Amino acid sequence: MDQRLPAIFVGDAPGLDFLNSIATPIDTAIDWIDDGDGLLNWLEQAQLVPADALKNIQTQALPGELDKVADQARSLREWFRGFVRKHKGRPLAAKSLAELEPLNRLLAREDSFSRIVAAPKGEKAPLQLEMVRRWRTPEALLSPIGETLAQLVCTEEFSNVKACEGPACTLLFADHTRGHRRRWCSMAICGNRAKQAAHRHRLKAQH
Repeated sequence: MDQRLPAIFVGDAPGLDFLNSIATPIDTAIDWIDDGDGLLNWLEQAQLVPADALKNIQTQALPGELDKVADQARSLREWFRGFVRKHKGRPLAAKSLAELEPLNRLLAREDSFSRIVAAPKGEKAPLQLEMVRRWRTPEALLSPIGETLAQLVCTEEFSNVKACEGPACTLLFADHTRGHRRRWCSMAICGNRAKQAAHRHRLKAQH
């Protein structure tokens, strides 16, 4: 696994965290899925794919195969970023469905099935139904990403999807705060920078 900084998860929605997998946390832009290893790392940090499945796919992948899937993931990310930037800040309308056809095509590749398993101790029923995904090829790694994007579209109130107000920040987030007054990706990063800038401005105005 590589040595890049830990990925950023400030979106309050997995689909937005995927868009935030490229960012400029300090001075230089970092793309956490710039190659196959980066994609595996990011999926592990996002807890979208079980660690054993990631290991098996990495072991069985042909040379360059994971890099191609990472390339597809980046293309998906930038396409969906365009959709989110276009529709954020207002309710999503049913007519936007036509724009989501590429995402529906990705979801149609899903390779999963249901099976009956023993329920955890303490549950009333002894058996329960569990959805299981087959990880047959590296391209299967795109399926859980597609699901997070679909969940964002279907369950998130797009009126509350915002871009950080930091001048150079590209991060997006779902504002779940009371009153929906969140302005920054995080107070530790852009919020603190804004406070410092405002303080410097006040000092300058006093002189």
